[in-house]
Amino acid sequence: MKDHEIINIGKYASGLFFVLGNICLFGYLITGNDSFAIGGYLLLIFGTIVNLLLVIGLLTYGIASQSKLKACLRAIGILMINIPIAYIYAVIGMSLIF
Repeated sequence: MKDHEIINIGKYASGLFFVLGNICLFGYLITGNDSFAIGGYLLLIFGTIVNLLLVIGLLTYGIASQSKLKACLRAIGILMINIPIAYIYAVIGMSLIF
């Protein structure tokens, strides 16, 4: 796999979960529909699992192929950008529901 393909994995996964989180948060804020809040909670759980598996996979691939380690670490860094955003969204969601 080429370096830009590895980095694109991090970009696409990060972007996907960011967009889905925005849909859940703003969908709930705009409509008040509890389904968006439930979806956001499930996204938080499943997104954590998927992102963790991606990080483990990228780290394993980077360690196995030392020439790709830098690209894998960059992709992992891109994935980690979503952690504070997800935390902020979870706090906002919890304060709105309770």
